Amino acid sequence: MSIMEPFGHRLVTAIDNRGPLCVGIDPHPGLLQAWGLPASVQGLERFAMTVVEALGPTVAVLKPQSAFFESYGSAGIAVLEKVLADTREAGALVLLDAKRGDIGSTMAAYAAAYLTATSPLAADALTVSPYLGFGSLLPALDVALAEGRGLFVLALTSNPEGKQVQHARHDDEKTVAQSIVDQVGAVNAGDYPIGSIGLVVGATIGKTGVDLSGVNGPILAPGLGAQGATAKDLQKVFADAHGALLPTTSREVLGAGPTVAGLREAAQRTVDEVQAALG
Repeated sequence: MSIMEPFGHRLVTAIDNRGPLCVGIDPHPGLLQAWGLPASVQGLERFAMTVVEALGPTVAVLKPQSAFFESYGSAGIAVLEKVLADTREAGALVLLDAKRGDIGSTMAAYAAAYLTATSPLAADALTVSPYLGFGSLLPALDVALAEGRGLFVLALTSNPEGKQVQHARHDDEKTVAQSIVDQVGAVNAGDYPIGSIGLVVGATIGKTGVDLSGVNGPILAPGLGAQGATAKDLQKVFADAHGALLPTTSREVLGAGPTVAGLREAAQRTVDEVQAALG
């Protein structure tokens, strides 16, 4: 499959048509149990494909968490391949949450696995970690832009441990997080309506002093719902962000399963709350 239109363009269209929401597909054992499913490959597949059936035709983006599929070995990866293919078939964009980050030929291999049309694991976008240096992402950046796909670069995460790296300061007093934000903005400069390289900024982090106004790209905002962030918090954290804000939730919607109707109702309720809060 060859993708010609840039990811940023396709994401803006998806948000305009379906609303600003990304729903994670996180089949951890507790959710499988809550749905009355076994912690097995069969339970994994039933869970994931029910989410795709319910939300693939309605939400803008689905975000399978790779680790939960990898934990079942090759059979779990086969389920992930089906999730990726069926999500695209249903019309949603698919963001693979794998947080890959490495150097040189290894990063190039990750890019080939997740961002090229010939790979069965190809996604519309991939989460990546820049903490081996932003330049280490160049192999993935080059492939993503050439293929019309996107990246979401970790910038400000909600885990307490992240502060020791993300809030550290360079000699010029700029934080590491601000440096990442600025470098993403430089990649997206001049792209319209937005660029294809995005950021991950937790919706629960509050005001950090980081300037998001120059990103010109999508911002993935995890933490909505069960992790504590509300739709109104989005206004506070992302007031200066210019681009496509993509609030993300998992348990808040997935907990409404296992019925297709329950999942769709929960997702639509979340979209309505976000749109009301953001105006």
